[in-house]
Amino acid sequence: MAEIAVLFVLRQSLPFVVEGTLLLTRFRRNFNEIKNELECFQDLLKNADTKAAADERVKIWVKQLREECFRLEDVIDKYNMYVAQRVNVNNSRFISIPQNIFLKIPAWKTCKVASKINGIKVSLASIKNRISSFDFQPERTTAGLFGNVDIPAYFNEEVVGFESSRDELVSWLVGGTSERTLVAVVGMSGLGKTTLANHVFNDQDVKRRFDCRFYISASQSNTAKELLIDMINKFYVDSKENVPDGFQEMGEIELINHVKQYLEPKRYLMCFDDVLAKDFSDGIAYSMIENNKGSRIIVTTQMELAANNFTEHFPVVHFHNLNRLPHDKALELFCKKAFRGQCPTELEDVSDEIVEKCGGLPLAIVTIGGLLSTKDKNIVEWRKMSQNLSMELDGNTHFTKITMILSRSYDDLPWHLKLCMLYFGIYPEHHTINCKRLIGQWIAEGFVRYNEGTTLEEVAEGYLKELIQTSLVQVSSVGIDGKVKSCKVHNLLRRIITKKMKALSFCHIMYEDHEQVTVDVTRRFSIATFSNNVLRSNSNSGIRAIFVFDKNEFPEYFIGNISIKFKLIKILDFAHSLLNYVPENLGSLFYLKYLNLSHTKVTVLPRSIGNLVNLETLDLRQTEVHELPMEINKLTKLRLLPVYYKIKAGNYSTLTDTKGVKMQKGIGCLESLQKLYFLEADHAGIVVIQELKKLRQLRKLGIRRVRQEYGNALCAAIQEMNFLESLNVTVIAEEEILDLDFVSVPRNLRVVNLKARLTKFPDWIPKIECLVKLMLGYCKFEHDPLDSLKNLQNLSWLILWDDAFAGDSLNFEVGGFPKLKELDLTRLNTLSSVSIGIGALPALEYFSCHGNPQLKVLPSDLQNLGNLKYLGFADMPDELVDSIDPNKDGPCHQIINHIPLVQVREKVESRFHEYDWRRIPTCQKYKKDMEVRILYQIFMSILRNAFLLKSISEISRFIFSVLKLTRRYTLNSFNGQFTLAFFFCFLSFMAWIFSTNSRMVI
Repeated sequence: MAEIAVLFVLRQSLPFVVEGTLLLTRFRRNFNEIKNELECFQDLLKNADTKAAADERVKIWVKQLREECFRLEDVIDKYNMYVAQRVNVNNSRFISIPQNIFLKIPAWKTCKVASKINGIKVSLASIKNRISSFDFQPERTTAGLFGNVDIPAYFNEEVVGFESSRDELVSWLVGGTSERTLVAVVGMSGLGKTTLANHVFNDQDVKRRFDCRFYISASQSNTAKELLIDMINKFYVDSKENVPDGFQEMGEIELINHVKQYLEPKRYLMCFDDVLAKDFSDGIAYSMIENNKGSRIIVTTQMELAANNFTEHFPVVHFHNLNRLPHDKALELFCKKAFRGQCPTELEDVSDEIVEKCGGLPLAIVTIGGLLSTKDKNIVEWRKMSQNLSMELDGNTHFTKITMILSRSYDDLPWHLKLCMLYFGIYPEHHTINCKRLIGQWIAEGFVRYNEGTTLEEVAEGYLKELIQTSLVQVSSVGIDGKVKSCKVHNLLRRIITKKMKALSFCHIMYEDHEQVTVDVTRRFSIATFSNNVLRSNSNSGIRAIFVFDKNEFPEYFIGNISIKFKLIKILDFAHSLLNYVPENLGSLFYLKYLNLSHTKVTVLPRSIGNLVNLETLDLRQTEVHELPMEINKLTKLRLLPVYYKIKAGNYSTLTDTKGVKMQKGIGCLESLQKLYFLEADHAGIVVIQELKKLRQLRKLGIRRVRQEYGNALCAAIQEMNFLESLNVTVIAEEEILDLDFVSVPRNLRVVNLKARLTKFPDWIPKIECLVKLMLGYCKFEHDPLDSLKNLQNLSWLILWDDAFAGDSLNFEVGGFPKLKELDLTRLNTLSSVSIGIGALPALEYFSCHGNPQLKVLPSDLQNLGNLKYLGFADMPDELVDSIDPNKDGPCHQIINHIPLVQVREKVESRFHEYDWRRIPTCQKYKKDMEVRILYQIFMSILRNAFLLKSISEISRFIFSVLKLTRRYTLNSFNGQFTLAFFFCFLSFMAWIFSTNSRMVI
């Protein structure tokens, strides 16, 4: 952790002053010396955390070094801001400035800066001199191929929740082809990958299948050679032979050949547990010989990329993603550890509460359950344990292993991903994080490094993907385009992150008003609850970011003082707070890059907004800011400008449900803009539309209140936007006819939303190869548009709203729409029938049908859609709704019986969003009927086969198969499964006795 501050200064701040021309020559010489000093610290800092844990002096040394780095960064930023304001340049950090500019800087200012720089040099020299007294040697460099942490299986006796996973892995190992096959178990630390691998490895069927089996802890070997030597040692121990002399001195090629020679005649099983390196497959695959004997390799890892890399080396690869335990299984496991069985009635609620806080992580459940098993079964003590679980994790030695295992994944990250990972601690517990919001903050902080040919957002998305692949970050939701929309971290991992944040002075979290007045040096404030003491007395002028999560009223002094107290701030995030105004002096925040005012009560922006020359993100979603000052056009670095207000009350109309923003002419100056939605076109008229042509970096454009006469200018502008991915166009009135006739369409276009009466169906839409989402409204096409759209290979979401189609019949032709997942037909007033050809819509999962008054007959072809998960109706004719209702003997109920969720929404009040939901029972009954039939078949199978059994061993194997069938095909609780299984086993045993006695009598 200690190296992050040093690396950040070396990679972010110093290059701009050492390589640029921002400072006088004597300053640059001093900065070069400081840079050399900091580079000398890097190797020493790699094991600083280990030393600091055992030596308080080292801990102080690390803290002092970090604070000197903060001082250095502040000096650079303050001086650059002064220069920029003095000479009236827009950005002193990122562009070169002619040397003669510095003639205008007063001598007292340069002397003051020189004094501070010299002080930092002296401090760094003093810190460096103290290293020798600590016996502070650089950490031994390892190859890093397999890691170096030995983590034993702490809970290898419990298999609760792993039953289906175990069965699946066993089937892959004992079944399949004779080709060499790899089985990869992937999941975050603490999920029980080692436990699962142990149980599978020692399964009796698996043991009988293979000639030899070897279990290797991959994390114990630093290099490929060490791993190969470890394997060969196990070979000789297994065969009870003497280990040959000198094989440890062999080269890697010789060792690989030795391994291959040993394994070649055998059907072998190799289990490599806890793989930590991405390139593990490169180091081991060549030694695992392909002998076509059905050999198998198991790999457990939290690195998804490490598992994926095996695909190029093995002909057959199976992936098993191990997930968190569902609550019922987690509670069952907890009760096994805490009570050795049944939970006492008086402790049920508190046990449920504790299990909930464990977040389905078996390691935490087993550890906490084991600790509580030693305590009195007292409700008061247990309640106290639940309430203080976070403090227990900090101080109780029983929990050291949880911290060690979960921390390891973070500690192995490169420094820039560590910075990104720390950001998850800023958000409150249980908070689901919007990925676009998170990525924008990373970019504003400078954590994301520019790669030529890609946007910063694309690079940051790559960072997030890496964190997800290491299993540190969990995906909460995914968009229709496959991109991650929201994410979170496990609560226990977040607790570890917050401790690291505090140790790094990364962020201070304000919880209560009674917190201490003095706050140590910190770079960020996360305000869960406004603390008047901290805010009034704080002197941390180096604060770079403030996040407000408090839902209460803002203290009066807070907003007005931000620009005075925190002049170097880069990020202000007030989303979903009760902020109701933006002060005029906010424009003095020279370094501000990210300003999030979304879902606040702000209604107007001050004209000083134009002074925020480094602003890159201005988020005004769901605010009542309906007009931007002309000064906004000065923000030449502005890249993201989402601004709109969705109206949820009154009569609903897709033409008027959203208010955009009015902008003045001069918008063409915003050449860095990548997202702009929604612009109200009729305010400044065609002049603004024509200026859009200059915004060639746009990825997303939303424009409302478009008039007919704007059509040609709009088409001309859009054709210049080569990077455009999302286009949303809405006309000013329903009768407005718009002609959108593009000569060429941006080839990256993925989302198209047109709410306009069109002269004809756009012939350019079927040519958009990347199109993922299409929404059409008010188009009033007389001819079925589906014929033109059916062959779009990537179309996943189709919405036809508000008389987009004015005919009476829609026909999804045979084989059409191969990837469509969501279909929405809403307020098509003339639609009376929908037909779905065989093989059409094979991937459809969600089908919504709202407000279609003439559609009175359910499409019978729905029964052919095997992947359909949801069918929703709202404001539909009674004839259709009654036809699917089993309580009214609806004749069409069988058509929807295979769909897991069918809902009917009926309007309660006049407002659009006021509905009463009613679920139509479908496949739940179907599943129970199927379960009964399967159990009946098991029952009959017992009766038939019991008469054929001839020995105790046969009856034992038969009972084991009955147990498997019972577990696989019943959906009851554990106790219910046990009871049913016991009944079947008893039945089979009695049938065997009866059959045996019958044969004896005969």
